[in-house]
Amino acid sequence: MSVRTSCRFGMALLLAALISGCSLWGSEGAGAGSSGAYSPSGECSWNRSRCLYEGAYEPGERDYAEQEAKALNRAALEKLRRNAGR
Repeated sequence: MSVRTSCRFGMALLLAALISGCSLWGSEGAGAGSSGAYSPSGECSWNRSRCLYEGAYEPGERDYAEQEAKALNRAALEKLRRNAGR
């Protein structure tokens, strides 16, 4: 194998590694699809306890938090169903 062929092979391998590495983090950013809801990423995926709230709720805040959690769970379930069909 010549040096030129080895360089091309190495560059192709590097490009493939970069592309596959980017797919690990996803491309949706902070949203969960089109709903605009928060998606745990970054620090929450590595250290879940850092994102949990331990304090008291304000009036009505608990109901809102539960509704948001249900919506996020539904969105995650739909995403799993869509991806399972591929």
